[in-house]
Amino acid sequence: MAIDMKVPSVGESVTEVTIAAWVKKDGDFVKMDEVICELESDKATFELPAEADGILRIIGKEGDTLKIGAAICSIEPQGAVAAAPKVETAPAEVAAPVAVATPVSEVKTETLDIKVPTVGESITEVTIASWVKKSGETVGLDEIICELESDKATFELPSPFAGTLNIIAEEGSVVAIGGVLASVTVGGAVAAPIAAPAVETLAV
Repeated sequence: MAIDMKVPSVGESVTEVTIAAWVKKDGDFVKMDEVICELESDKATFELPAEADGILRIIGKEGDTLKIGAAICSIEPQGAVAAAPKVETAPAEVAAPVAVATPVSEVKTETLDIKVPTVGESITEVTIASWVKKSGETVGLDEIICELESDKATFELPSPFAGTLNIIAEEGSVVAIGGVLASVTVGGAVAAPIAAPAVETLAV
């Protein structure tokens, strides 16, 4: 299942950005945190890192102006196609009940880091002004979790994942661009014993 990437919030007064250039092409394999494109606002130019490993599918083209929160591209995790046949072929075997039970029990939990995004060419670090969410709380995808300050602006940071928040850097901490602020523990719920468990795991 593809992971949609949206334009992040880069400042309280910034409502839209323009796609200056795509560093990666449609169909390219990208790695998590690898820069895939450059965005421009009326105040700064910043790079957008990939939120997961997989195949890039470009939605917004160079020169397009997108609202904050709009879908800019999607990433198809590797193995999404290969995982389904394994589950589908299991019922054809003699030990069908055992094969059906296995995907249901394999509900994986994964902890993913949230890093400080690039917000401008001249900005090398930010200060955590305040945490909107607390450690242990459940956060949704793109839900605002904290406010960051640079020497030029204050902006809100949305969560790139849905799950349980674990704060690493406290309020008042100065964190470099690319530094880890927090982590989110994600995991799929038990679903119907067909292809659903594999898709749930890959979606995170």
